[in-house]
Amino acid sequence: MSLLIVLAAACICGSSGIPPLLAGRSSNRAQILSAFLSAAGSVLGLSGVAVFLSEDRAPLLILPWNIPGGSFSVALDGLSALFLVPVFLISGLGAVYGLAYWPQSVNPRNGRKLRCFYGLLAGSMALLLLARSSVLFLVSWEAMALSAYFLVATDDRPASARRAAWVYLVATHVGTVALLALFILLRQASGSLEWARVDEASAWPLQSSAVFLLAVVGFGLKAGIMPFHVWLPAAHASAPSHVSGLLSGVMIKMGIYGILRVCSYLPRPPTWWGALLIALGAASAIAGVASAIGQRDLKRMLAYSSIENVGIITLGIGLALLGRALGAAEWEVLGLGGALFHVLNHGLFKPLLFFSAGSVIHAAHTREIDALGGLARAMPITFLAFASGSWAICGLPVFNGFASEILIYLGLIRAATSENIAVCLLASMAAAALALVGALSVACFVRAAGAIFLGTRRCDGDARTTEAPAGMTSVMVILAAACLLLGVAPFLPAALLDRAVGASAGGVSLRMADLAPLWQVGLSSVAVLVAALAGALFLRRRSAARPRDAEPIGTWDCGYADSSSPRVQYTASSTGQALADLFGWAARRDVRRPLGMEPFPSRQSFESRPTEPLLDGWLNPFCSRWAERFSRLRILQRGNIQVYLIYILLTLLIATVWAALGPEGAR
Repeated sequence: MSLLIVLAAACICGSSGIPPLLAGRSSNRAQILSAFLSAAGSVLGLSGVAVFLSEDRAPLLILPWNIPGGSFSVALDGLSALFLVPVFLISGLGAVYGLAYWPQSVNPRNGRKLRCFYGLLAGSMALLLLARSSVLFLVSWEAMALSAYFLVATDDRPASARRAAWVYLVATHVGTVALLALFILLRQASGSLEWARVDEASAWPLQSSAVFLLAVVGFGLKAGIMPFHVWLPAAHASAPSHVSGLLSGVMIKMGIYGILRVCSYLPRPPTWWGALLIALGAASAIAGVASAIGQRDLKRMLAYSSIENVGIITLGIGLALLGRALGAAEWEVLGLGGALFHVLNHGLFKPLLFFSAGSVIHAAHTREIDALGGLARAMPITFLAFASGSWAICGLPVFNGFASEILIYLGLIRAATSENIAVCLLASMAAAALALVGALSVACFVRAAGAIFLGTRRCDGDARTTEAPAGMTSVMVILAAACLLLGVAPFLPAALLDRAVGASAGGVSLRMADLAPLWQVGLSSVAVLVAALAGALFLRRRSAARPRDAEPIGTWDCGYADSSSPRVQYTASSTGQALADLFGWAARRDVRRPLGMEPFPSRQSFESRPTEPLLDGWLNPFCSRWAERFSRLRILQRGNIQVYLIYILLTLLIATVWAALGPEGAR
């Protein structure tokens, strides 16, 4: 029953973009109907997940079809159900948010395209999570990839948006090539394109390792694991903000799902699988947050922080694989539990941050952090929403990010007490890296929140800014409340997490409640919340008791005669400069400064622009060089049919000679 409900929900979400296509270019009624269908499909899908939790077995549906390569095989288990929750929740809330953020009447040129592919993206992700055959999975994967491409290029007038969409399209199809090779190897091991667990007798170690590495490359490109992240920052920055929330909070997790799903079918892994994922996860987390600190574009900063959180999730998966290899069930359960819980949590607070950023952009018409400031009074709900998301993403108590990261910490601490020296050293370094990421994340979001919402306004245009419409703020309030709820009551999704861990761990009977009682984490968060509220109440009462006859005076003006100018205050760039310089290997900047100072200098300028080291420093020059070399082959395109006939004749002659001189021709 639950499987049919989820399938129906996927169909409704996938078809929610059809009404705008049938209506006029400026019809707001069609977009309201589209959002209603998306929200209805989301509610139905979440209901299907709830029904699944009450069932004892994982439902399976196999139907014949005419496409070669098996049947239409779909199933719903704990792992699929967990990933379906953010798919349906964020797609429905994002559709409601988009009514005010990207109204059809204001965007007649691209509004219909956005809603068509937005619904198709949600439906294809839901079907992908249900697929149990390689062909159906790849069809859903390509539908998801192409939908995301058109969504990134929603506003295709800026050259930067077209370039971001093109880089994403190339990256996702490189990943698809790796997935094709992966499924071919799986078919050789299992004898079918239908997914099933591979026996150790039918898959030799080199083949299993090849499948694992192909999964890391193919799915890692979608997830944005470093060094496969080159497409992610520009794509998430170019898309509309509610689309960015869906891409960053949900779509990149399809790569995480793919790695978990493939690893659940493979035999017992060697230890280097887990060590590799731990190393990649730690590197992604540190480099991601270090790059985020150096960004001046608000949405690029949030995109890099998604790479950080994907790194944390990957680190947890690596710990689980290490525990599976060494027979340590506790490590496996804590690593998987923490990673899967962080998938849920990141699917809440990252869309919250992107929606808050969209609210700021909607009001101030800029993504430049250094051009913003003093928005807290004009946009109090947006400020509280951004502060809530920032608190959660930093992994601090009370909000949900702390609850999931503490599970990974516990698993790493248990692994660090192992008698194996190499494992002990690896786990200790990973725990230290995770702690460093938490500190850098606090610095990153304190910098962003202070520069955007506090201080004084930096431009006259900000004086006209007002709070976002109710349709946008209500969505942010819902997500902020969900982040707080899972922070103070992290035991609520325990049944879903246990089902997901059981589906991906391969027969482990331990539950997280046996290793890390989540109600204790909730009690600690409640204690922190009560202490914070009591402290705030005490400070407010003490402030109210002070005499009001004191005369306010200005602060130190740093040597400036006019300290009232907003140009005197710190910018986000100056606040994060020390950390950006410290992690310059990750947050590289293109700096253009005056060459020298004359006795009577003329007007000078200084420019600092963050760059992507891998994309701008290596991939783009490499591709440009080879594109230039291959362009010399254009001489073969003569535009003359007689020349093309000669090419065909030469090809046939070469093939004939090859066949005659080959092994069969020699006999």
